[in-house]
Amino acid sequence: MAEASTVVVAGGAGFIGSHLCDRLIERGDRVVVLDNCCTGRYGNVEHLDDSEAFVFVPGDVVDPGAIAAVEHAAAGGVISAVLHLASPASPPEYLRRPLETLDAGSTGTRHLLELAERHDARFLLASTSEVYGDPLVHPQTEQYWGNVNPIGPRSVYDEAKRFSESLTVAFHRARGVDTRTARIFNTYGPRMRAADGRVITNFIDQALRGDPITIYGDGEQTRSFCFVDDEVDGLVALLDEPVHADVSLPVNIGNPGEYTVQEVAALVVELVGSSSSVVNRPLPEDDPRFRRPDISLAAERLGWSPTVDLSDGLRRTIDWFTDASVPNAERPAGAPG
Repeated sequence: MAEASTVVVAGGAGFIGSHLCDRLIERGDRVVVLDNCCTGRYGNVEHLDDSEAFVFVPGDVVDPGAIAAVEHAAAGGVISAVLHLASPASPPEYLRRPLETLDAGSTGTRHLLELAERHDARFLLASTSEVYGDPLVHPQTEQYWGNVNPIGPRSVYDEAKRFSESLTVAFHRARGVDTRTARIFNTYGPRMRAADGRVITNFIDQALRGDPITIYGDGEQTRSFCFVDDEVDGLVALLDEPVHADVSLPVNIGNPGEYTVQEVAALVVELVGSSSSVVNRPLPEDDPRFRRPDISLAAERLGWSPTVDLSDGLRRTIDWFTDASVPNAERPAGAPG
């Protein structure tokens, strides 16, 4: 992967996907993005339009016509890698689109794996820590099989990703496709949408508005948060990892720093300088009590570990939300600018 190559990024207009596109183009790759923008935003990649190394294809991974358009956009060139980040990721979004989320994880994953197979390309699946469900093992290692309710409200996302992983490893074993799977833990940073239903954005949005900070449950549940720059470093390292016997096995890519939701709320209020109080609401069904990655495998295989601590990452995220150059639609109503 050191030489220039054409890389397909499905979901490349999304939060993580757009940062990944930036990194790939910076290092000299040609990038073809496929995205229906149901949760992503074209504005996340619009700054790349002037680059000859960037092509945007509007479309859905479940549509064979969209896959054909991607191949056409490759202009007869060799596709060296296919990256699958196409799925709603925040609970409100995938709960609003349950069937579409399941389709992206099943039909969409197969279409992209077949694309990789046709071009003898490397395939990277962006999976999730949600495959661990409400874990009974802590911290979570890649060997843990998870504790997922297969018919609960969250199952449309959890099981879509679990099936994606199964399909990915099946293509590797049965058809020899060069596959990699990243289990992504909570990631945050610039280009997230205000109040998109995830902890960090909800808290920042509420703090900037001066509204009460909403904590679901008692706030003692824990999460681990990885700044997007670190996450992209880990994904690129996994993509570039040399082929070996265990290369197809999942790898946790996340920050092992563990915080209670209550601690995160207090830190956001402090960094914003807000007077927001805290209100508690009932905990949603199947909401995990604990979440923390064991990243020993990533450190050993990839030489990767995160470097941005939570306070620094939150400052950078808050600065982005309050930057006057950020479009009004992306900023909380209470943000200056």
